[in-house]
Amino acid sequence: MVEEVPCSELFCIFCCPPCPRSVASKLGFRPPNPTYSIEPDTEAAKESSSVGTGAVQGAAGIDARWKLHLNENAFFQYGQRELDAIDVFMTENSRGNRIGCMFIHCIPEARFTILFSHGNGEDLGLVSSFYIYLSKNINCNIFSYDYSGYGVSTGKPSEKNVYADIDAAWHALRTRYGISPENIILYGQSIGSVPTVDLASRYDCAAVVLHSPLSSGLRVPFPDIKKTYCCDSFANIDKVSKITSPVLIIHGTSDEVIHISQGVALYDRCTNSLEPLWVKGGGHNDIAFYSRYIRRLRRLISVDLKR
Repeated sequence: MVEEVPCSELFCIFCCPPCPRSVASKLGFRPPNPTYSIEPDTEAAKESSSVGTGAVQGAAGIDARWKLHLNENAFFQYGQRELDAIDVFMTENSRGNRIGCMFIHCIPEARFTILFSHGNGEDLGLVSSFYIYLSKNINCNIFSYDYSGYGVSTGKPSEKNVYADIDAAWHALRTRYGISPENIILYGQSIGSVPTVDLASRYDCAAVVLHSPLSSGLRVPFPDIKKTYCCDSFANIDKVSKITSPVLIIHGTSDEVIHISQGVALYDRCTNSLEPLWVKGGGHNDIAFYSRYIRRLRRLISVDLKR
């Protein structure tokens, strides 16, 4: 029998100061110092207009051409060719925050595009090299965005904001690039599983990948909790059963941040689960280094989604 968490312990975690709305920021959000910047490229917009290509109107009120600048902390491991395959721009979410977006289109004829919600302590500059690596190895393009308060995105990180952030990214991917839902794979890593599950519970897509996901905020420090308390946040466990798209869960057996039991609990709640990947010995931040990781994603693309 699992013990209930003492009310006094819950109070210390979530109510000091006594403000349940701070739960999300206490447990989840640690934006790094920005590792990149983007700015409108007015010269490219003028050239595009002069040859009649008809650029898309951007959030800044000018033609949507932007320049990406990575600083030394971005650790970009590729060359100019890959850099040229990255589009960046700003969009706006429903809560008035401007959201930085990145589209890595290394694979011109790719059937699928991954809408990737990255983990904590990262921004688009830090994950851009990984996205290129992933794109080339599984033959998918990658679209990603920064949460409010991360990278160049304005506002502050919060649970409500991340839901608005992924909505803005979803609609930008569909309208700006014309990608249909049946060709979009939603991918959420760690804290990124929260907006991913929320969006997938409301929209159909090709598939959903949950990488080292949490079942709820309170279950991170207390993985044995069996019910969702009113002061809890990030309640993936209460939404995942509403996802009708195929769901692949990836979790390390030695995850030191989010216990694997949370991935298992989400898997048990899924109504359309695929064969999961439990990475023996895998931690929270090293699963991508295991060869099984890429093999399982390739099988998702080449086998699971061709049935």
